[in-house]
Amino acid sequence: MKYEWRKKEKAFYLPKNKPEIINIPEFKFITIEGAGNPNSDFFSEYIGVLYTLSYAIKMTLKKGTQADDYVDYTVYPLEGVWDLKEEAKKNFTGKINKDDLVFKLMIRQPDFVEASFFQQMLELTRKKKPNDLLEQVKFEKITDGNCLQMLHIGSYDDEPESFEKMEAFAESQNLLRTSKVHREIYLSDFRKVAPEKLKTVLRFKVNAK
Repeated sequence: MKYEWRKKEKAFYLPKNKPEIINIPEFKFITIEGAGNPNSDFFSEYIGVLYTLSYAIKMTLKKGTQADDYVDYTVYPLEGVWDLKEEAKKNFTGKINKDDLVFKLMIRQPDFVEASFFQQMLELTRKKKPNDLLEQVKFEKITDGNCLQMLHIGSYDDEPESFEKMEAFAESQNLLRTSKVHREIYLSDFRKVAPEKLKTVLRFKVNAK
């Protein structure tokens, strides 16, 4: 039976549209870092490289190159960790210029995928679908720990409204947001879904005051 994250890991990927506290354990990801406006043409190239590798991993495993504990699975959603360039932080006016954004995009991999297998798939993809961005892709283990999250429904430009609710909730729980860095998990394909119907998990790290 196929492992489907939407059914098996609802706590991580399908929260309600109100703030909640969650502890995020260590997960494996393939990642790529960049900077600039996500509305620019280059951004889709970064996304494409991650999906190309993720499907190479999935399909190669499915065809018989199986890892220990392998089960067929649905590819995990795209995620992004967002920050601002250092110069923009120093001169921050309260309004974000998207050209000043810094990001790390990623797609989670099942626990049975090892770094060595990722390297094999990276080499295979370099031969089949050459792309300079492949040189920037990494295999990483990431632990976010104590976080606050909620489901945001609507345009990405309206996310500040949800962050205000999250920060108010954190205050009520005697929690402190550790930084303005945050994670987004994209449950909708922005190319196919109207902005007002987009579903995005918003998440940031918190500590007790």
